[in-house]
Amino acid sequence: MIQAQTKKPLGICETVLRDSHQSLLATRMRTEDMIPAMEMLDDVGYWSLEVWGGATFDSCLRFLNEDPWERLRIMRKRMPKTRLQMLLRGQVVVGYRHYADDVVERFVAKAVENGMQVFRIFDAMNDIRNMETAMRMVRKYGGHVQASVCYTLSPVHNNEGFVKTFKQLLQIGADSLCIKDMGGLISPGDAFDLVTRLKAVTEVPISLHSHYTSGMASMAYFKAAEAGVDMVDCAISSMSLGSSQPPTETLVAALAGTDRATGLDLAKLSDIGKHFAKVRKNYSHLEMKTYGVDTNVLQFQVPGGMISNLVNQLREQGQEDKLPEVLKEIPRVRADLGYPPLVTPSSQICGSQAVLNVLLGERYKMVPKEVKATNAVTSRIRVANGDRALKVGMFTQVRIALQERKAALTVPQTALAKSEEDVLSYVLFPPVAKEFLANRGKKAVELSGDQLAAIAVAIGAK
Repeated sequence: MIQAQTKKPLGICETVLRDSHQSLLATRMRTEDMIPAMEMLDDVGYWSLEVWGGATFDSCLRFLNEDPWERLRIMRKRMPKTRLQMLLRGQVVVGYRHYADDVVERFVAKAVENGMQVFRIFDAMNDIRNMETAMRMVRKYGGHVQASVCYTLSPVHNNEGFVKTFKQLLQIGADSLCIKDMGGLISPGDAFDLVTRLKAVTEVPISLHSHYTSGMASMAYFKAAEAGVDMVDCAISSMSLGSSQPPTETLVAALAGTDRATGLDLAKLSDIGKHFAKVRKNYSHLEMKTYGVDTNVLQFQVPGGMISNLVNQLREQGQEDKLPEVLKEIPRVRADLGYPPLVTPSSQICGSQAVLNVLLGERYKMVPKEVKATNAVTSRIRVANGDRALKVGMFTQVRIALQERKAALTVPQTALAKSEEDVLSYVLFPPVAKEFLANRGKKAVELSGDQLAAIAVAIGAK
């Protein structure tokens, strides 16, 4: 029998409605395919359901012609009994750059109003300055603050350093903590050690998030359970494994009869699994050709959500055969940038540069502005031939958002905007949201200039 440091049931966060399909299906699952399973999911007794945030906001607008805010409202209505959880990128919100503080505040306020409860907040660089505002706003508007640290392997990262960062987050105010292992890199031994260290310094609940990419996640979860971890992230079996999470049913069965038994009903989980097995077939064109265990992730450290998108990007250019070269190039770029954890947006920055280096046949022949803006990581990238260098700039000494003026929370006079949520969508993704709002359908109502101005003033009010 498992001899855990706690006898509490292990909580499960089910990821099938967010990270699971972001990792396996490039975040393309439609709301209509989720709805038939929502009542079943709500009836299981999960600790939480991760349903929103991450890349889902962008994907709804950009690819699915769906309103992400309406998706959230549907989920809240159809799953009233279970905590709804989202992934919030701190000052980056759900986008790919830092936004002003007023944008962060209004986004959090509207997310809570529309039904969000648990906010898993992180920063790609583990820079708590970029998490503080989001944490304070979630607390202000009544949400649950789950402060996260991105787990990674490098010459400059270790468990002692992760615990130090967690302690700083606790001082700001966290309702729970999350070890965010986006690459599936954490070993069973390290999972046990890190959870044990955290349990020694805090009584707040601790969650472990991982991906199955390397094949270690289920073992890491089991050892973390022994160390007393409170919650872990799993995906229903038909949407698990590969770059997704460990299967929910497997962990439930493995812990049955132990001090950490989840208490979840395998029969109920089976019905959910059958539904998503059918749904997954609708998205087979987005699947990677191989999606089993890949221990090479321990070298290239590409997170689950990035792999499927990386494959599709190369496929669209007819260069899918270059994936192995790109994966080998990513850790080299990461080292040049000072070993940032590979998670949005740093994973996209490293990945895009690696793709360019491979496809152009020369390292740093072309450098995107996002790479040049990584001055918080390193002051110089040395190019392979050694006779020239790309100057990136001096280290950033202040919180990046302080360099942003108060956001111009307005939309074009011709935009179709019905609500404050629409304006926020536009502020976060201007070209994408503008196209979505213009083509949303007959139900959209064009607001006058005065109405748009009034919304903008309301959003900007403190």
